[in-house]
Amino acid sequence: MNFLDFTVVALYLSGLLIMGFMFRKQVSKKDYFLANRQLGWKPLSLSIMATQLSAVSFISAPAFVGLREGGGLIWLSYELALPLAMLALLYFILPTLYRSGVVSVYDFLEQRFGRSSRVLISVVFQISRSFATAIMIYAISIILQSTMGLAFWQSVLLIGVITLIYSLQGGMKAVVYGDAVQMILIVAGALVCLGFGLYHIGGWTSFLEQVQPERLTTLNTASYGFDGEGFGLLPMIFGGIVLYASYYGCDQSEAQRSLSAKSVGDLKKIIMAASFLRFPITLIYCFAGLIIGTLALTTPEFLAQIPADQPDWLMPIFIVNYLPNGILGLLLVAILAAAMSSLSSAVNSLAAVSVEDYCRVAGKNLSPESTLQVAKYTGMFWGLLTLGLSFVVDDIAPTIIEAINKIGSVCFGPILATFFLGVCTKHLSAKQVNTGLITGVLVNIYLWLAQPDVFWFWWNVSGFLTALGVSLGVYWLSPGLNQQKVKQPFIHTGHNVLTKTNMTALIAWCLVLIGICNALPMLLI
Repeated sequence: MNFLDFTVVALYLSGLLIMGFMFRKQVSKKDYFLANRQLGWKPLSLSIMATQLSAVSFISAPAFVGLREGGGLIWLSYELALPLAMLALLYFILPTLYRSGVVSVYDFLEQRFGRSSRVLISVVFQISRSFATAIMIYAISIILQSTMGLAFWQSVLLIGVITLIYSLQGGMKAVVYGDAVQMILIVAGALVCLGFGLYHIGGWTSFLEQVQPERLTTLNTASYGFDGEGFGLLPMIFGGIVLYASYYGCDQSEAQRSLSAKSVGDLKKIIMAASFLRFPITLIYCFAGLIIGTLALTTPEFLAQIPADQPDWLMPIFIVNYLPNGILGLLLVAILAAAMSSLSSAVNSLAAVSVEDYCRVAGKNLSPESTLQVAKYTGMFWGLLTLGLSFVVDDIAPTIIEAINKIGSVCFGPILATFFLGVCTKHLSAKQVNTGLITGVLVNIYLWLAQPDVFWFWWNVSGFLTALGVSLGVYWLSPGLNQQKVKQPFIHTGHNVLTKTNMTALIAWCLVLIGICNALPMLLI
């Protein structure tokens, strides 16, 4: 990097700080955590996608596709279930959560089941989200080490300090508008890498001549995910439905954006936009990885710079060696943007859950000013904790993006089952759903530790079905509890939101995605 690159980075980081202070005036927790429900659906849609299509996706998805052993375009099958998951969310869960008026989605569980359910599931969320965010920070440290020559701790400090300042000052407004800018930057950065990769490999024809044919496979119909092989079509679809529905609807870091919408109509637009725009962006990431991975595999001096068994270094090494100054700085800004998007989102959502939990458990009704102060201190605590955890999360899976989803898959199924039962049943109690939630998580931990041949995408299904089955089983075996009335019944209202046109569009888009994935290998060979 030269002076021009450092100038670009400094200007961007300064802009983030200024934006945080511009939005620093909040008068209540609803204003701080939900921007008082005054944000439009367009920036919220970009924010939702930016949180997941983050720096981890930018770095690790191309590494999986282009360099990981057993990788390739099979990663695209990860996207097939998204439209179906969004359909389920819009019908069963999100409209009810939105109309309940909660700040934390786990507050809904307290209204429905009681405080024990709320605290239990929020603890599960806080543990899994803090570890996942720590993995993201670790991923970005790889970029900063290779491009700016920083030590690991210096990389963590740079990311953490800037992000904490602007997100803690500006609340949800700063997070969402920061995410919107960052989403645009990261997609532009991926396109730049794709273009330069294609240039250095000698053009499209040269790429097709050199690419490894096995990396062009997009659908694995031979494996069912019980034989030690991963990314089979069935676990990707069924596990993906549970994973995405739980992540976008029951994970505070994502659902908080949906709860910030101006209206239920805007909520629907947000989910529909995310459903249709995510696949094209993922396709850009994958093709960038396929092209740059082919360049690495056919260029010994490039490949030699990538540490053995660490494919995530593919993109950082390419950026340093193949991009011109100025462009390098812009791309580094895009990566920092994506990292800060994920960290700021996690800090804000973790703080929202913690503050709500604290007020409930302590029985305190804080003034708006005190709530804001507690929220900012809590956000600082979670920010520092995730930065600290980033030092110990480097050996969970072959690539960083797999590690994050592997951790989430332990909890996503049981959490989704708990919300589903809360919305769609009248008589189940906290005892029943809590037993189901704990059992579902324990079953998945057992599969992780003792059944390595079961592909981790199936954990989403096993956790969901176990939590659902155990909860209903305990209910049926507890005759004395079967007639109890819940504190506040919530029956899903999605049928008033999801029209037949929306349903048809989402199902058709899922079929289109399968068709695209099926046709790609034939078009590229």
